[in-house]
Amino acid sequence: MNRIDVAYSIITKENKTKILMVKNKDDNNWTLPGGAVEKGETLKQAAIREAKEETGYEVNVFGIVAVNECIFEDRQEHAVFFTFNGEIINGHERVERPDEITEITWKDINEAEQLMPYYEEGIRILINKNLEIPYTDQGRR
Repeated sequence: MNRIDVAYSIITKENKTKILMVKNKDDNNWTLPGGAVEKGETLKQAAIREAKEETGYEVNVFGIVAVNECIFEDRQEHAVFFTFNGEIINGHERVERPDEITEITWKDINEAEQLMPYYEEGIRILINKNLEIPYTDQGRR
């Protein structure tokens, strides 16, 4: 079984009532901006790169707010999903990878929770409770 690490960013508007989401072309599902960590890349680097590639925004990420995992038996993959808190620091919203992403939008929290039921306690608790787990890249040795 192949292990895949995936890094996501949960990015909210100032008032924390809307969440930035992308619609994936391959399965027509809405998700947070994110994707697989590439070889030699840290989780943080992957989350930042994926947000830029999928939304056009440059982001900063900090604190992990959720860790989920799933075993996809049909593909023989064990995926571990790391969700960071994130904030936009620059850029303009645009689909950078139309072969992967068909749409970018700000979704209401209630709708986002319905689209992403795998966050068992809901999206709201992830953004309102400041439950971040500190994340530190200890560098290369």
